[in-house]
Amino acid sequence: MHYAIMSEDVSESLEKRRAARPAHLDRLNNLASQDRLLVAGPHPAIDSSEPGQAGFSGSLVIAEFDDLEQAQAWADADPYVAAGVYQRVVVKPFKRVL
Repeated sequence: MHYAIMSEDVSESLEKRRAARPAHLDRLNNLASQDRLLVAGPHPAIDSSEPGQAGFSGSLVIAEFDDLEQAQAWADADPYVAAGVYQRVVVKPFKRVL
């Protein structure tokens, strides 16, 4: 089943994001190589695909896991969590329709 991992950044998270980004992307690429990643990306803090110093307000990952517990454990182990990028992470089941 798919799960949506919706994360909200702390204020002024850009430098923390930059520092943890390689490890964060490694985990996402691992999911993609297993054909378990549906979509992943950040939410720009402003209405622009290149927000520059405005940075990002959060992230969305939709990926396949065996159950909610596994999805939550994966989200909890995100390098962005360890780096203090996220102030809140919510994991919910996701039903793909289209």
